[in-house]
Amino acid sequence: MGVIKKQGIQNTIISYLGMVLGFVNVIYLMPNFLAPEQVGLTKLLISVSAMFAQFSALGFANMTFKFFPYYRDKEKGHQGFFFMLLLIPFISFLILMVLALIFKPWVLQYYKAEDAALLLKYYNHILLLAFFTLLYILQDAYLKSLYKTVVSSFVQDLFLRVLTSLLIALYAFDWVNFETFVYLYIGINCSIALVLTVYIVFLKQLFIRPNLQAFKVRPFKEVLGYGMFSFVGNISSVIINNIDSLMILNYLSLDAVGIFMTANFVTSTIRIPSQSILKIVVPQVGDYWRENNLPALQTLYRRVTSINLVLGCLLFIGIWANIDNIYAIMPKVYNEGKYVFFFLGLARLFDIATGLNGVILLTSHKFRYDLLFNALLAAITIGTNYIFIPTYGINGAAFASMLAIVSINLARLFFVWAQFNMQPFVWRSLLIVGIAIVVYLLSELIPVLPNAFLDIIVRSAFIALLYGLLILALKASPDATNFWKNLLKRIR
Repeated sequence: MGVIKKQGIQNTIISYLGMVLGFVNVIYLMPNFLAPEQVGLTKLLISVSAMFAQFSALGFANMTFKFFPYYRDKEKGHQGFFFMLLLIPFISFLILMVLALIFKPWVLQYYKAEDAALLLKYYNHILLLAFFTLLYILQDAYLKSLYKTVVSSFVQDLFLRVLTSLLIALYAFDWVNFETFVYLYIGINCSIALVLTVYIVFLKQLFIRPNLQAFKVRPFKEVLGYGMFSFVGNISSVIINNIDSLMILNYLSLDAVGIFMTANFVTSTIRIPSQSILKIVVPQVGDYWRENNLPALQTLYRRVTSINLVLGCLLFIGIWANIDNIYAIMPKVYNEGKYVFFFLGLARLFDIATGLNGVILLTSHKFRYDLLFNALLAAITIGTNYIFIPTYGINGAAFASMLAIVSINLARLFFVWAQFNMQPFVWRSLLIVGIAIVVYLLSELIPVLPNAFLDIIVRSAFIALLYGLLILALKASPDATNFWKNLLKRIR
């Protein structure tokens, strides 16, 4: 766990600094200087390009975690692995791009006239952004397999958000108009892929010279087959992360997309610790399967779940206790997103609490079953969105996502338990949840202060202090206890 701890801590620090910047951008700057439909457009550009990129990737990012250990040999240029990793998805992207251009009229016909006009204006730019998003996804997976995760965290969580803050400032001071703002916004989102390319060159790991050995180390049929299974499985995560915004746009409006995606961003902070740890843990899971070291995998499974649960519960109760203060900072129209956070926040918390079940399944010899779970997830997500959005609007979309995420994670959890005799929970898991509930209820006894910012500081400090003391005093998390002891030793 040495490398995992070191890079996990670095990634978490970067992620939380990025979270602060993200809050400034999404909670204060964007709502106060952009109209809701403008916020919706910027979020939609990212959402659609991400979907396009994930479809183009054909599951090769996940394939990296399973097969790269067999190729790892820097002296031999990793036997052409990086070249193979880029080649197939790039061919897929070209095919999908041609189809997207051919079917452009039919795609735009799906939306209302005013929304379709905006999408038409930036349609080709979405394809450009999708290409660089694809490049980022593939390079990020490659770096994770090399156990080099900090720079990709930095460019995604800090570098990009600093540039976004500067760009919003340019627009706020009328130094650029909105059209120029959008073009620059697309440009800075493309730039992070180029930064990773430079970093890979710096590491002397840019082995893009064609090497037929890449197709022989493992049978290419096996590699491609795993990638395709992973691709079909990935469709569900693409759908659950992006389809709601597209369906909201169809049923409601671009304004509603902006309000929904703003609330959705707030819930994403709950996943920050988990994402930081997963960046380095995922290839470790692949190595454990290759070594058939199931005891170590079970230990890793439970430790990751414990850490995620401690931090996830703290973030959920901390944000929900301050939700009225957060929305007081934004224009009143955004208040509609309050219960979007509640439903999606619970879904995110349950997702990280079930730990590595999806990763364990996807990197095991039972990976084909993941296809079934992801197909069910996609079906549940689309079906429940069709049911709840027309009646309950953006709250219905959030509730639909919660149902889908909770049900599929329960199914994966029991499947991994039945097949591999591994499950992530211990009695301390219930203790952590109980502590979180008690701390939240006690925080509600604090009188509401007249200033929203002051109330956030006081309420958050109370929650963090009491929660931390109870976690340590009741020994709810051995990792938290060990971290605190090591921190005290370093201070002394």
